[in-house]
Amino acid sequence: MSFGVYIMRCADNSYYTGHTDDLEKRLTEHYDGQCGGYTSTRLPVKLVFSEEFSTREEALACEHQIKGWRRKKKEALVRGDWEEISRLGRKYHPSTGSG
Repeated sequence: MSFGVYIMRCADNSYYTGHTDDLEKRLTEHYDGQCGGYTSTRLPVKLVFSEEFSTREEALACEHQIKGWRRKKKEALVRGDWEEISRLGRKYHPSTGSG
């Protein structure tokens, strides 16, 4: 069995990150508004990123990591821009606005 982390872009242009052991079923639930909560009030939604893991623990850890990221870093992940993800991962410096 594999586990997946996914990011959905909602109609209001916000992002929702989750994990599941059945990506196709979970996506259908999101698309149909059956999940309740966040995405059900922001339909339609679109899958913009997914990654597979061999354990639930790895998927959950990845989900929590992504949820802690700022929007620009999530967008870099969606684009597959690893250089930008690395740059954005550096410590934030309020005086310069970098990081």
